[in-house]
Amino acid sequence: MLRVFFCLINLQKEFKINNNTLFDMKKIFLFFLYVVGMSQLNAQDKIDKAIQNLEQNYPQEKVYLLLDKDKYVVGDHIYFKSFVFNGYGRSTISNTLFVELYDHNKNMVDKKTVFLKDGEGDGTFVLNDFLNEDIYFLRAYTTWMANFSEEFNFMKQVPIYNPNSESKLILDKNTKWTANAFPESGTFIENIPTKFAVRLYSQGTPPAAWSGYVIDSEKPNEKLVTFKNIDENVGTFTINPKAGKSYKAIVEDNKGVKQTINLPAVSNSGINLQLTSDPKGINYKMLGANLAQGLQGYTIIGTINNQLVYRANIKTNANEASSNIPNKVSNDETAVLNLTIFDEKQNVAAQRLFFVNPKKINLDEPTLALSMNNEPRAFNSFDIEPDGDHSSYTVLVKENNPGEIKNENTLLSAKWLTGDFTDSIFNPSQYFEKDSNPEAIDAILISEKWKRFDWESVLAGKTPEFSYKPQKNLSFKGKVTNNGRFIPNKSLNLLLKTEKSDKSFVPVVTDDNGFIYLDNIYFDEPLTISYYLNKDKKQVSESDNLNISFQPLVTSIPYKSALPATNYRLINDKNAAQDPAIAKALQNRKNNKGIDDFNKETLIEEVKVTAKKVDKKAELDKQLSSGKFSGMNSTIFDLVNENKDAQTSQNILQWLQGRAAGLTFTMDGSGNLIPSIRGSQASLFLDEMPVDVSMINSLPVSDIAMVKVMKNDGLVGNAIAIYTRRGDMIAEEDKNKEKINKLVLKGYDKSIEFELPDITSDAYKKITKDTRETLYWNPSLSEDGGLAPRAKFFNNDEAKNRQIIIISFDKNDKLLYYNEIVK
Repeated sequence: MLRVFFCLINLQKEFKINNNTLFDMKKIFLFFLYVVGMSQLNAQDKIDKAIQNLEQNYPQEKVYLLLDKDKYVVGDHIYFKSFVFNGYGRSTISNTLFVELYDHNKNMVDKKTVFLKDGEGDGTFVLNDFLNEDIYFLRAYTTWMANFSEEFNFMKQVPIYNPNSESKLILDKNTKWTANAFPESGTFIENIPTKFAVRLYSQGTPPAAWSGYVIDSEKPNEKLVTFKNIDENVGTFTINPKAGKSYKAIVEDNKGVKQTINLPAVSNSGINLQLTSDPKGINYKMLGANLAQGLQGYTIIGTINNQLVYRANIKTNANEASSNIPNKVSNDETAVLNLTIFDEKQNVAAQRLFFVNPKKINLDEPTLALSMNNEPRAFNSFDIEPDGDHSSYTVLVKENNPGEIKNENTLLSAKWLTGDFTDSIFNPSQYFEKDSNPEAIDAILISEKWKRFDWESVLAGKTPEFSYKPQKNLSFKGKVTNNGRFIPNKSLNLLLKTEKSDKSFVPVVTDDNGFIYLDNIYFDEPLTISYYLNKDKKQVSESDNLNISFQPLVTSIPYKSALPATNYRLINDKNAAQDPAIAKALQNRKNNKGIDDFNKETLIEEVKVTAKKVDKKAELDKQLSSGKFSGMNSTIFDLVNENKDAQTSQNILQWLQGRAAGLTFTMDGSGNLIPSIRGSQASLFLDEMPVDVSMINSLPVSDIAMVKVMKNDGLVGNAIAIYTRRGDMIAEEDKNKEKINKLVLKGYDKSIEFELPDITSDAYKKITKDTRETLYWNPSLSEDGGLAPRAKFFNNDEAKNRQIIIISFDKNDKLLYYNEIVK
């Protein structure tokens, strides 16, 4: 007979990691099960120590990016909203997010540094015309995430099209698939009926229908069990294995393609964990075979997001035990429960993942006043009724293409599934829709493992190596020199100013090594820093040449893994048939270009100014370049008279990203940007002397007069030539200014505001076919002057199926979510 004891323990703990960041742990429920009698808990046993290690050292973040659309054309903006979670709540660990754009060769094309408030941020990528048509990848992560496996970085493939590219991007619809079979709890033991999940993996769209059967290897013509898929990803079957037998599963798709899977070898002893659910909670049954002392001494541990929520110590010497785990283990919220059975020697014997409350996702929905006008180019709007609990909303309205195969990863599926499980899942959003099948998502979890930690390491007392500590906002380390020499323990005065802020006076003192530090500063526009030694004017020498060069302490981290596989490929056929959605996107690009051309009014004076600038650039090139570096096939950047924005970049190579056709960058293990031109690594020259990339990365941008990007040019081939300023190189407008020591730092990247078309303009009226896909985007819609938050947009010429997404969180982190097709 089983006696079950429930203990409710209210734990309010604060855990410190490296004495740096505090993590608040919510109350958890511990349930202790004793079979035939009670047992004293040894608080210092190996499992208890492992749990303490797990809870103190393994809080981990995950990221989701909501994009305004899935496919882009050069000239588009990629608008994104980022959500960072610690478990199932928004994270307070990090407030800086890095979002990077890579081409298929893992060249970093662009990156954004995003400020996070309550785990949320937003940004914009501008896709310039230099980008080749190709498949690109967005990567998003925090520095805290870099302490753990890279596989948990957010990664999304993004097709980008360019009508001027020689090669064309196509989606390979004849995608191959592979299959595997997974026994429930990872064990396959003789005479214990065992449920299997069959999982299909594909780079693209898997077959919609597939089936299979199981055979005894010695009797291949006899089907022991048959099964059909539940959805594109999974199917299930149950089999009672016999000793000495080997089994195979044969999977066949609707086109007759087959694959044979060898099932695991049948074991003659061990334990199998079987789970089902009902409204009260999770029913589990432990079935053992050929165990010397039955289940005596076994322990079952349940964790959610690496936090202990359940423990049962077993005293019976029988081979079977069962009980119920109440839904309270997750505070009645939806969650993935990780159950692990340990044997009497505290080794892992079986593991099983299970969804608690998969059909009871606790969401709020907005109250909307929706009444759509379906006329082409008609004005539409809707209000979100204020409720006092939500201060702002993320709102996206876009055209829905019903003919496209749906493969969507939403905020819901990212929060509860793909953020923690990294194997490819086709259309994961289906598991969180109102008509979803709980059996399907359970089969997904049977086929998965919790990889956020492994028990072997935790039991051994190992902890992650915390190379990256969370930091508030941005921090910088400044190297201070006077006449090229470090000046330790010297007082300096700094004046900090942005365009919209007042000046801030900051006195600093260099440390023993001649460095200063700017810690915990927030700015999202160029920060100008003027600096001077703190001494009387009488003491200032004309020979003083004070210089400060800053390097960021919160910085991006090179991606070491290979990019995910994709079913997109390039073909050399400019006349290849186009995806209808891409044809619309290209038409929209053509429309935008037409509007820009129509609005251009070139005045004579502007032509004169432009001519002067061209002459100045040519004059600077003539002054700095020798014959060897004077080829015609080069792109010149004048940093004396133009391109003042370069001063906001940490180094010149970072600024060059996306500014010259054919120029791309990769990042080496030290974080240096390595330039390539048309696929070949480019040589680097400083004042026409060959140098390595580390020297260029440490060169202050303020010292640079000109940059030449040379493509297979003359005697130097593919190269980047950087020229430093001479004493007389001052822009015309700066000649009469007093000389001041100053530099400019780049902070967080501001997003670009989404603009509605001006449908009253003559330029817009000339458009014959409006094919915009994104109709409205606002990552932070809020009340305006006491009025309800209102989304306003204009139809395109075909938008009768509009997808509306609304996301918000209240002060208790409860999610408000709306994702519907509105006609």
